[in-house]
Amino acid sequence: MEFRGAFTALSTPFTADGEIDEANFRDFIEWQIEQGIDGLVPCGTTGEAATMSHSEQGRIIKIAVEQAKGRVPVIAGAGSNSTKEAIELTKMAKEAGADAALQITPYYNKPTPGGLVEHFKAIAKEASMPIVLYNVPGRTGLNCLPAHLKAIVDAVPEVVAIKEATGNLSQAAQVIEECGKNFNLMSGDDFTVLPLLAVGGCGVISVTSNIMPAAMSNMCKAFFDKDHEKAIDLSLLMAPVNRAMFLETNPIPVKTSLKMMGIFKEATFRLPIVPLQEENKPKLEAVLKTAGVL
Repeated sequence: MEFRGAFTALSTPFTADGEIDEANFRDFIEWQIEQGIDGLVPCGTTGEAATMSHSEQGRIIKIAVEQAKGRVPVIAGAGSNSTKEAIELTKMAKEAGADAALQITPYYNKPTPGGLVEHFKAIAKEASMPIVLYNVPGRTGLNCLPAHLKAIVDAVPEVVAIKEATGNLSQAAQVIEECGKNFNLMSGDDFTVLPLLAVGGCGVISVTSNIMPAAMSNMCKAFFDKDHEKAIDLSLLMAPVNRAMFLETNPIPVKTSLKMMGIFKEATFRLPIVPLQEENKPKLEAVLKTAGVL
């Protein structure tokens, strides 16, 4: 399976009292597809999966699959630092009809390279489906180096892609060197999407595409069409937005942006995430206006 282009790490709309707003989520997915997004990723970091129960995660994945109706692939966040929990979540993703499971490297535990191999082997044994390994050392405290990834891919054929969120282009290039040109290297860092494509990447799992799906998708398409000037122009357009999405911890700025745009009815978060600080709202609004989002 090939994952090509821009996939949105979907933000999850909550009602004012903190419940999942299913109707708003369905409308949001429909807007993403209308805007030309290439794929959807529910229940990742941006979707606040860490504050959801397993049943809520299963429901969100099911809604995304139902609403996508096969028009674009769905990569379902199903990872955990507990292998047992990751297996349970992956089974739910598979039953819901997701095209792949996004599996974060176990956080806090800091497993050895051998432990990583056994973690992914156990998941694939119990719930075999395409797996996108998510490497984000800034959140997990563990960096899955290219040699470690190669060992995982050799032992677990289900691992067909990586969401590489180190921002390290040298490491990203080495992924292709180790795993081959047919391995799906996806950016997990909106600041480095275009250069990552240039070293052999196939796309991005993006935060910014929550609010600029057409721009992110069109940038990837322009690169693949060898229209590099257009790709660079779109990259430059999104650069200030990429920075603004990290004015505070993700997903605070992106969900606030979606509320400013009128796409989300509320900008409700679950603790320990809190709303955007008042002094950052004018900064965020100014960037969105300059980018033509507002």
